[in-house]
Amino acid sequence: MEVVKIIKKIFPQLAISNALLQEISKIGILQSFKKDTVLLKEESFVKVVPLVINGLIKIYKEEENGNEVLLYYIKPGETCIVSVITAEKNEKSNVKGVVEEDVDVILIPKEKLYNLRKNFPGWNLFVYNSFNKKFDEVIDMVKVLTFSNKGKRLFDFIIKKAALNKSNTIHKTHQEIANELGSSREVISRLLKKLEKEGKVSLAQKEIKIL
Repeated sequence: MEVVKIIKKIFPQLAISNALLQEISKIGILQSFKKDTVLLKEESFVKVVPLVINGLIKIYKEEENGNEVLLYYIKPGETCIVSVITAEKNEKSNVKGVVEEDVDVILIPKEKLYNLRKNFPGWNLFVYNSFNKKFDEVIDMVKVLTFSNKGKRLFDFIIKKAALNKSNTIHKTHQEIANELGSSREVISRLLKKLEKEGKVSLAQKEIKIL
């Protein structure tokens, strides 16, 4: 599918302006990445900004002890607001971006961002709305990490992750969940077994199903 058709279907906000639509179709690069591909490293400069067509990209902060602090996921129709801001300021990234599920993206080269911001109000509105949306998601994650008890925190995480996949099942190991929630595998395993006894989930190898 050509870029113009993709933008109209997945990014309708960017297709409101025909000039912006044509500009992105001209400068955008279609590319695919497999699961676990690192798209953005901490302490590295951003070279491209992704517009996600399908799949998921996880944005998180990696602590010195190896734990991860999940910030948000980039879903179809969205971009990475951290990448946009960091690229515009020509600063090194302080977060990491990894493909959670195989993705197809339109890559916008860093050097094209200034022209988009300067000449296309529709692009600025898209970035502004993306910032608001991701800010709300980060606040929700902070609430979960700070105020929820561990069992509720875990169940909320499972529900949100399943919703992202549009499924009632998530495919993650106990260690992967522990990393994202800043906990230990032992604690997560114990809490999952408790949720299973309560009839909220059913557990299988690398699979958690919401009942």
